Formats: sequence, structure tokens, C-alpha cells
Amino acid sequence: MPRPSFSTQLYALWILVAGLCILLIAAVWLMLSSALGERIADAKQQAVAACTAVASRYDLSAQRPGGADVDLMHAVLDLVLIRTEGIEGGFWTAAATPGAPGGFLAYAFPTYEGSGVKRDIPEAETPLLLRTLSHVARTGQVRADVVPSGTDAVVAVACPVPRHAGLLTWMLTRARPPLGPYGERAAAFLAAVLAIIVTLAVLLALALRRWKRNLTRLEQALAPDGGLERGTRLERLGERDLDQIVDALNRYVERANRLQHEANELSAKLGQAERFGTLGKMAAQIAHEIRNPVGAMRLKAENALAGDAARRESALKIIIEQVGRIESQLAGLLALTQPVTVRAQAVDLHAWLAGLIRTHESQAESRRVTLQTEVSPGATPPVFDAAQLARALDNLTINALRHAPSGGHVTVRARAVPADEGERLRLEVVDDGPGVCAGERERIFEPFVTGRPDGSGLGLAVVREIASAHGGRAWLADDTASTCFVIEIPWRPS
Repeated sequence: MPRPSFSTQLYALWILVAGLCILLIAAVWLMLSSALGERIADAKQQAVAACTAVASRYDLSAQRPGGADVDLMHAVLDLVLIRTEGIEGGFWTAAATPGAPGGFLAYAFPTYEGSGVKRDIPEAETPLLLRTLSHVARTGQVRADVVPSGTDAVVAVACPVPRHAGLLTWMLTRARPPLGPYGERAAAFLAAVLAIIVTLAVLLALALRRWKRNLTRLEQALAPDGGLERGTRLERLGERDLDQIVDALNRYVERANRLQHEANELSAKLGQAERFGTLGKMAAQIAHEIRNPVGAMRLKAENALAGDAARRESALKIIIEQVGRIESQLAGLLALTQPVTVRAQAVDLHAWLAGLIRTHESQAESRRVTLQTEVSPGATPPVFDAAQLARALDNLTINALRHAPSGGHVTVRARAVPADEGERLRLEVVDDGPGVCAGERERIFEPFVTGRPDGSGLGLAVVREIASAHGGRAWLADDTASTCFVIEIPWRPS
């Protein structure tokens, strides 16, 4: 299984960080909200219990029902509320009773942590208390009201005093968040930290996006058909780390171009040296090939001078044949020494091959050889030098007709074949003759190498030169049962 790329791993890490931030925010919010709710429920329960305890204890301690003993009220409040931290309370009546005015009658806050005893009723919460007390006075049922106050919640509870008509007890307490008085600051600090983390995650996402885009550009430049393969300089990406890689690649491109230039110069020099070596070899071969017919012509001429008219006529015919042989060798030699100039143009394969075969039909008929063509054109016409390639194909066709047995077959094929570097044109000349012996297969395209005593050994060398001038090559196929010579060139020259 392939390992994920570096950018993919970074994206996965960023997604993990963002997910953890969201989960952390949700967890803190749920913790604070649920904890405050639990505190409110506990505070309400404690306030209701304190309220009913004060009411029942006052009822039990009062000497007569319906009376309002303020001192007793204070004593009961202090006794009950001293055991419940953070709860303040008092007594309230809806109408005046004997010996006491109406409204708030008594108040106590035994657990108050201030500097002195707190005896004043909280003015800020008075409207809440009056609303709760009025509701209980009408219904006679215990009631608890909760009012949020910033990060806290104020809980007000009121309940009736048994057997004392219109007399109510009330309790007031506050439910605070679980983090105490510094909870708001801690929550704000935590929110700021989370905001910073989220901002960093966003900035990281933008950086990753830019990094990914630059990596994509670099990957495209390093692709098989990218700028690096074409030998062009790569543009800097604006990323310090990636620009170091780009600079190194550009140095590699410059060095590769320089080495390629030097290799081309060395190749040209080597080709020139090989050409001089080949020319030397060719000169020796030409001297040998010309010396034999010249010697034969000299001998025939001497015999003719000493003979009768019939002998002179026979000698002249032989001399003419030897002169033709020398002319053929010299023509092939000129074809090799002169560079092949390619004038490429679009060619109709059917018409071009039909015209080429037509010039060899008489020779095929005289040798009783079946000459045929097979054409498989591509989507577009090929582009090449029709005259030069016809010259090469003529040499191959003539050789095939010479080697094919009587009643044999010679087939000239032209077809498009796919290749990694693009579509190519393949020309094949196939005959069912005896083939080429193993000792000559490696050297068959070299000059003056021939299997016929009357051959010059230059025809196949010309074929190779023409194929090379078109950017292709020529060879003898060794994977067929018949003799098959192949010329393959680009379908369209670059």
C-alpha cells in the first residue's frame, strides 16, 4: 500500500487539530452550562428546604397562632440559616398584623462574609422577592423563581407559614458557576486561547493550500512531459524550502544542457572521424572493386587487338558490361558521400506506393514473381520525402525480386504503428527467398557487403542513410519466417 504524501499528512493533521478545537469548545460549553444548571437545581432545593424549615419551626415556636413575633422570627432565621451557607431570608406578610406592620417583617443572613452583620434587605432583588411573595400569597403554594444575573443566577423562594394567615417566609440565594469568582475570567481566557488556536488553524490551512499549489506546479514541472524534461528553467515558487529545490533543479538543467552540448560536439567529431574511417575503407574497397573490372577490360582489349572481328565484338560487349558495373559502383558511392537532403511533405500512401510498385511490375512478371502491396494508413497523411524514400524502397524491392524464387511472392507493406515517442510509419519489403545467412546479418547494411558476386554492396547502405536522414532506422527483421527488410520513420517529423 503506497504511503500518503507529505501534503496529505499535513492536511490530515490540520483536520485533526480543527476537530479537536471544535470538540474542546463544545466540551467547555457543555461543562459550564450543565454545571451551572446543576448549581441552580441544588440552590433551589436548599432554598426550598430552608424556607419550609423556617416556616415550620416558627409555627411550632409561636405561642399563639396568627401572631407576629419579630424577635422569634430573627431567632428562627438565625438558627436555621446558620447551617446553610449562602442563603439569606426573612418573613413577609401581605397585611398588617397585631403588633407588626405589613410587608417585610424580619431578615437574616447568618453566613454573610462581610465585615458586619447584614440586616438590610437586598434592594436589587426586592422586585423579584415581591413578585414571588405575591404569587404565593394568592395561591398558598411554595414557589421558586430563578433569574439569571450575568454569570450567576438568583434564586428566590417563598412559602406560607402554617396556621398564620398571610404570613410568608422567603429565601434568597445565588447559584454561581463551578469555577468560582474567577470563572468568567477563566472562560474568557479559554475562549481567547481557542480563538488563537482556530486562527492558527486557518492560517495553517491557507499555508497548506499555497504549499499544495506550489507542490502541484513542481510536480507538473517534474512530470515526464514537464519543463525539466524539455531542458527549460523552472520558475521560483516563492517558498524558501521549495525554491532551494527549484534552484538545484535549475542548476541540474544548466549542467545537463551544457553536457548535452558537449556530447553533441563530441558526437559530431566522432561521426566525422567515423566517416573518415569509413571513407578510407570505402576507398580501399572501391580500388579493389574497380581494379578487377579494369583488369578484365585490359585483358579483353588486348585479346581483341590480336583477334578477328567476332572476338573484338565480344570483347567490346564485355568491356561495356564492366564499364556499367563501375558506373553503378560510382553512383552508389556518390549517394553515400553526398548528404541526403530531406524535403518532407504530406504523401498519399496508396497513390505513392502504387506508383512505386508499377515500375517493378515488368521485372516481377519476367521472373514470375507475384508483387503486391498492403497499405494501412493512419488518421492523417504521413510527412516525408517521397523521392528519397522511393529510392530506398526501390533498392529493397529490387533485392527482393532478385532473391524470390520463381512463383514466389514479394509484398510491400506500409502502415502506421504506435510508439512511446508518437506514431511512426513502418515500410516492410517481404519475400520468400532463401534469406540472409547468419554471418552477414550483422553487416548487411555496411558498404560493399553483399551476398551476390555481381552486387556492389551499396544499395542497403543507401537505404540506411535515407532512413537515418528521416529520423528513423532500417533493419532486417529476425522474427519472421520470411525475409523482411524494415524502414521505420516518424509519421510526422518534429
